[in-house]
Amino acid sequence: MIDETYAWQWLRDAARSHGGHSADAGSTRLTVDNAGRWQTEEALTDAARAMLDALVPVACSGATFVIGQLGQSLDGRIATASGHSHYVTGYASRVHLHRLRALVDAVVVGAGTVAADDPQLTVRHVEGDNPVRVVLDPRGRLGADRRLFSDPAAPTLHLTATGRAQDRHAHVRHVALASTPGQSVPAASIVARLAERGLRRVLVEGGGATVSRFVDDGVLDRLHVVVAPMLIGSGRPALSLPEIDTLERALRPACQSAAMGEDRLFDLALDRAHASGNG
Repeated sequence: MIDETYAWQWLRDAARSHGGHSADAGSTRLTVDNAGRWQTEEALTDAARAMLDALVPVACSGATFVIGQLGQSLDGRIATASGHSHYVTGYASRVHLHRLRALVDAVVVGAGTVAADDPQLTVRHVEGDNPVRVVLDPRGRLGADRRLFSDPAAPTLHLTATGRAQDRHAHVRHVALASTPGQSVPAASIVARLAERGLRRVLVEGGGATVSRFVDDGVLDRLHVVVAPMLIGSGRPALSLPEIDTLERALRPACQSAAMGEDRLFDLALDRAHASGNG
């Protein structure tokens, strides 16, 4: 019987082998085909099956792979108007997020998220290794007091387009981004700079504006949206994409969903060949 513990260990091993597609443990065997479909002749628990469905594409990606993650209310909010967001989604969803972190090389957040939430971006809720933490701060506005810059729990890259950066600690490195005045740094160039450093499996975690930019620029392979049975009624939206005139131009990615505690996970397979249809 493949349970949640075995499934998680298999996923971690696959991620460490940079997309390994099979594993044995005694008489237990899991395989993944070239299309990313996993299979086994063993019996599985429901929890193990749901975990493999959601995370095999992440763990078994052999090339550059970018996944976004959002936790939102039923009405599409990730926080109140004041920025309070702890917690929109439940504990099971936070465990899932920490598993995503443990499977990737780098986790990306924008300056607004760092300023508002002062996150740790570690894998405290699961067994695994902390990813490299990447802070998108084009204007170099974040102070050295932010936890990502002062806590050496994981290597941290501070990406700016101004030359100003917080490199006062050994675990922090500055990465200069080329930019055009008045325009945001293209998401593809950020992914490319990370790939140059060997960081090819990337999680874009927040906030909503940062994830939206990566969706609109067409660089996400997958998007995990966890929806909580909560109505906030106002506040900060999850996705904000350019306006479209008709629903024919809306994104309609292939989707699978599963219960995640009291929440529900929507796992969207995005097409990196185009952005949101507004270009």
